Amino acid sequence: MFADIVKISVRAGSGGNGAVSFHREKYVASGGPDGGDGGKGGDIIFKADDNLSTLIDFRYKRKYIAEDGKKGDQKKSTGKSAPDTVIKVPRGTLIKDSETGRLIADISGSEPVIVARGGKGGKGNMNFATPRRQAPRFAKPGFPGVKFGLTLELKLLADVGLVGFPNVGKSSLISAVSAAKPEIANYHFTTLTPVLGVIKVDEKSFVMADIPGLIEGASGGAGLGHNFLRHVERCRLIIHVVDVSGIEGRCPKEDFEKINYELSQFSQELAALPQIVAANKSDIATDEQIEDFKNYINNCQLSNVNCQLFVISAATKKGTADLVNHAAAQLDDLPPVKLYEAEPVSLEELERRSSGKRVFAVNKLEDDLYEVKAEWLAPILAMVNMDDYESLQYFQRVLRSSGIIDALEAAGIQEGDTVSVFDFEFEFIN
Repeated sequence: MFADIVKISVRAGSGGNGAVSFHREKYVASGGPDGGDGGKGGDIIFKADDNLSTLIDFRYKRKYIAEDGKKGDQKKSTGKSAPDTVIKVPRGTLIKDSETGRLIADISGSEPVIVARGGKGGKGNMNFATPRRQAPRFAKPGFPGVKFGLTLELKLLADVGLVGFPNVGKSSLISAVSAAKPEIANYHFTTLTPVLGVIKVDEKSFVMADIPGLIEGASGGAGLGHNFLRHVERCRLIIHVVDVSGIEGRCPKEDFEKINYELSQFSQELAALPQIVAANKSDIATDEQIEDFKNYINNCQLSNVNCQLFVISAATKKGTADLVNHAAAQLDDLPPVKLYEAEPVSLEELERRSSGKRVFAVNKLEDDLYEVKAEWLAPILAMVNMDDYESLQYFQRVLRSSGIIDALEAAGIQEGDTVSVFDFEFEFIN
């Protein structure tokens, strides 16, 4: 089964809690705090694996949870950080936030990508000793790990996409010019999954994709084509395969126009890709049929269509070498395979995520120190730049709108006292 869109959930590990401990040693009085920091939680990492060609495995396992970091210990011992959880996906997989549709990562390169970061470990009480506070009896909890509902969408990485009606000979063509061995039979929708083939031309090579079953209405969801049109979007060049013989009773000129219409309806970017026309099944076409189609293509008004028509027969390999040589030459002058840029998290998105879930607690740890516990603040703190005035103003608005400022005042906080949120501390100013 071919699967190219799935939904999963991931949660990075939470950081370990800091420890509350005091140094104990014979003949050493007042050894002081020595509680260590917690370890970091494990990250969720995605990595391309060329041995995978489908997302089918994610149909059976949909939850991925990284381990939490270990808590700190006495003698200033830092807790052990948790191992990362590495998830392997086919090259070309897009990772999106299921809630917002925001693109988080394009797994097309060889470098692993951190999608959800593990929480930092909480600070042990050794970090809070001051001349005024010599025996702090508190430590900090670890940061919670980031969690997401994710949509994984596979867009094949191919330089050239073969498009055309079913049974025009796309599978025969890719098998004739590459080592790919798709199923070939004389009936529609023989090919039910995209097929990739590597084409070698002299010292160069490129990847060709056979895109299954476009039909009229595919852009609106008819047939199989709508499911697979996304796989053409990364292509640099399209080879439009047409049955010039009309052996199935269809007009090759009408077929050509209908497929181009479906491409334009699905994506204007897709319709604007450079396009080469391959008139297939010439071995069973008449000279008049071939000449008529040649004249039609030469007068075609589509600006992206290459006027040079290649008359081929995939069954006998006639003309296929010229076709792939021309495609290779065309690719030399085209931009590389399209990669998608990740979209940054906006402050507005963070605010929207936290609204309605703003559960928090305010604790008085010392006469001049107050702690705010609120898991939903962790991703906001990770995004806020405290050296940037606008970012700091946003953070203050969140504290005010969530009721945290009111709760601090109700707990008796005074101007100049310290407020601690996770590992961030600031002076309270009314």
